[in-house]
Amino acid sequence: MDIGKDLVAASATPLVLAILAEGESYGYAILKRVSELSGGELQWTDGMLYPVLHRLERDGLVKASWGESESGRRRKYYQLTKAGTAELEAQKKQWQIVNKALRATPFHSK
Repeated sequence: MDIGKDLVAASATPLVLAILAEGESYGYAILKRVSELSGGELQWTDGMLYPVLHRLERDGLVKASWGESESGRRRKYYQLTKAGTAELEAQKKQWQIVNKALRATPFHSK
């Protein structure tokens, strides 16, 4: 299924925050996790993810630090902040309301 750009953009923040709530991560691992969580339906690119991460960092919802991978490569790791945890909870509630409304429509398939 082709998921529209508007929905992908709207879901980016809560998805990234939810993934980081599982623990510290880096770009490529976040991309893989999005694909895994969506059963392969969402295939994000670097060009889509990094602006989201940079905005979340600028907004104080995540913090970034440089570290080394097992292979010795430098890698930027992202971690959820307390503000990020609070924002994730707010976003989840909003998505639950949208989901409830969609399920209540007569065209909802069970």
